[in-house]
Amino acid sequence: MIEVEAGVLLVATPALLDPNFAHTVILLLDADEDGALGVVLNRPSPVLVSDVLEGWGEVVAEPEVLFHGGPVSTEGALAVGVLSAPDDVPVGFREVAGHLGLVDLDTPVELIDGSLAGVRIFAGYAGWGASQLASEIEEGSWYVVPSVPGDVFRTDAGDLWRAVLRRQPGELAWHSTRPVDPDLN
Repeated sequence: MIEVEAGVLLVATPALLDPNFAHTVILLLDADEDGALGVVLNRPSPVLVSDVLEGWGEVVAEPEVLFHGGPVSTEGALAVGVLSAPDDVPVGFREVAGHLGLVDLDTPVELIDGSLAGVRIFAGYAGWGASQLASEIEEGSWYVVPSVPGDVFRTDAGDLWRAVLRRQPGELAWHSTRPVDPDLN
């Protein structure tokens, strides 16, 4: 079993019926004994980043829209970025896992432009209290799997759930072909 830590993915199992999380893929940004925090990677909104955050539309990865990061603090935003070079860490960047990190949206865009190979902005986030996520994993609501660099900045985020499951070893990959509504099978 993969350890629950920053940088791993939570993939909603078919048993998870909560509309906030059904068929989602979540990148964990922080996880410790006090709880966990992550963002939903596969819920793009129709809202252009340039319409709500001046200057940031020029540096975000395609599609250049806000993503629904989760049901908590939806009036706020988190930016996730990946470094272009490990020795060129811009002001306002905090490492999460490897070259992936959080970008402070109060940082002037010109200070980070060119230092990041990709940026994605999320409205809201998903959060769990102490031991809550462990309980949800134990009850079968989440698969915990490793992430790969392309997961966060995938252009076609709508197919991410199936793509992540498809690359898993063994029987877990079989779930990638499961229909959303098993009664339609």
